[in-house]
Amino acid sequence: MMTARQYEESLRKLELEVYMFGKRIENVVDDPILRPSMNAVAATYELAGRPEWAELMTAVSHLTGKRINRFCHIHQNRDDLVKKSKMGRMLGGHTACCFQRCVGMDALNALSIVTYDIDAKCGTKYNERFLKFLAHVQENDLTCDGAMTDPKGDRSLAPRQQTDPDLYLHVVEERPDGIVVSGAKAHQTGAVNSHEIIVMPTVAMREEDKDYAVSFAVPSDTQGITYIIGRQSCDTRKLEAGRMDVGNSFFGGHEALVIFDHLFVPWERVFMYREYEFTGPLVEKFASYHRQSYACKVGVGDVLIGATQTIAEYNGAAKASHIKDKIIEMNQLNETLYCGCIACASEGHPEPSGTYLVDTLLANVHKQNVTRFPYEIARLAQDIAGGLMVTLPSEADLRSPDVGKWIEKYYRGVEGVPVEDRMRILRLIENLTLGSAAVGYLTESMHGAGSPQAQRIMISRLVDLKGKQRKAKRLCGIATESGGSRSGEA
Repeated sequence: MMTARQYEESLRKLELEVYMFGKRIENVVDDPILRPSMNAVAATYELAGRPEWAELMTAVSHLTGKRINRFCHIHQNRDDLVKKSKMGRMLGGHTACCFQRCVGMDALNALSIVTYDIDAKCGTKYNERFLKFLAHVQENDLTCDGAMTDPKGDRSLAPRQQTDPDLYLHVVEERPDGIVVSGAKAHQTGAVNSHEIIVMPTVAMREEDKDYAVSFAVPSDTQGITYIIGRQSCDTRKLEAGRMDVGNSFFGGHEALVIFDHLFVPWERVFMYREYEFTGPLVEKFASYHRQSYACKVGVGDVLIGATQTIAEYNGAAKASHIKDKIIEMNQLNETLYCGCIACASEGHPEPSGTYLVDTLLANVHKQNVTRFPYEIARLAQDIAGGLMVTLPSEADLRSPDVGKWIEKYYRGVEGVPVEDRMRILRLIENLTLGSAAVGYLTESMHGAGSPQAQRIMISRLVDLKGKQRKAKRLCGIATESGGSRSGEA
């Protein structure tokens, strides 16, 4: 397994084509805006090397028998799924942001299932290719970026109906040695911190769209890939001399639009090619895994609750009954989220490939809660923090020889608490609920792993509503379709 330092050095060797604010970024590792996101991924390597976290952060490869980073592991039992959720909460609490490796782990596990299923039906050798790629990932402890979301263009049109065919990534040429693809993947979290890009289709497709039914993996610095970094609220604060106004001064995240411009993919890296009937199962399985992964939001919620309790104490309001009740509410909501990710893991089952899959219904229920509860937790945090959270002067003003004394005088709270400490905790709450970290906590909670409606559609498909009706009718004596009596007897 790599250390955090080795991971950092591995990124320095990549020749990525990255743009931000209209300019090419030559050094993504040391760029002050991108560096915090690299630090968050590096934490997944650092903590894997700590004995106290080895049980959560590492696993034994079913391919080689070697101990590997859990982010490179294929789930072999329910315990693996449960540990994945616990690891997500722990890392979310450690970084207070997205640590960016979940999407690659979820892509690996989904493909381990679907490539096996394609081979079983079609006689292909995708699983053999995939396992060779997986061995490469595990042996080198690589970070993978799972790329599923296409720009999609006009949402009312199928991929083949778009005015610009590249709005969904597709095959433009088939060659004896591989395929050539064009298109893009959007909202790619941690893209420039990754060694490999794993591409998957974004929706279930019909035969007419088979050129879009493609999955593959390529090194992240392959010629033909361009990254355009997305903006975040308050992102340029990271360019300032001080760190206080950033809130979370060390960790962060990033998203990118990833362009694939006539990208060549060798056959040994292709895991699906025109098997359109398997696009739906791949999307569903990946989404189920990734919806479970939002255990990370519980960890970030832990940090936000801790910050909120702290500012209540600094403000001298912690003993007020309504403050205590709001803190209880925040904890109840956060622990309810944890119940969901643990439940879908505990109810997991083995697929024909041997890989364990989470309970799909419970994973969707969990993620549906994630689209709501963090917003209420954030609202309560802002309520308790007070208006100073968004009217606070800058760190430069605090340090100013001219006006710093006035900030020290008028922004003092409870006696004995330094004004600087009060400012720091307020900036952290601002960062988590409004600033750059809010992308990873709030907006990602809403839209990550599919929109809220996507989960509701899955819930409607998976819930046994007829079974619930039969139970109700039996108990009140209504004859059922199966011929049950009106006596209420079983």
